[in-house]
Amino acid sequence: MTKIHIPTPLRQYAGKEPTVEVKAGTVGEALAGLLGKHPELRRHLYTEDGKLRAFVNVYLNDEDVRYLQKEATAVGDSDTISIVPSIAGGSGVDAAAILGRAELVSPRVLQGCCFSCR
Repeated sequence: MTKIHIPTPLRQYAGKEPTVEVKAGTVGEALAGLLGKHPELRRHLYTEDGKLRAFVNVYLNDEDVRYLQKEATAVGDSDTISIVPSIAGGSGVDAAAILGRAELVSPRVLQGCCFSCR
């Protein structure tokens, strides 16, 4: 079965499991299987119109599926899918203070930085 690695911020919606195994032929089927087992993950992974959120990166083994065949990418029983959230956030003021660079201060520095903000 295909193994899906769940990132730490999402484990609370996946029964606190670090990995979930699903039977699937494609990345999309694997993610659907994951949602079948843990439906609370849907709002964190997909938009309301059913598209994978822009800040959610999906890797098959070590390959970003955006550069393969996206959710149509074939998977096998020995494959591993990793869900990797984009990391952002912090404070521009703090970064500027640490780095001594005032140009890092911007009102746009912090905009929806993590899964809990959604």
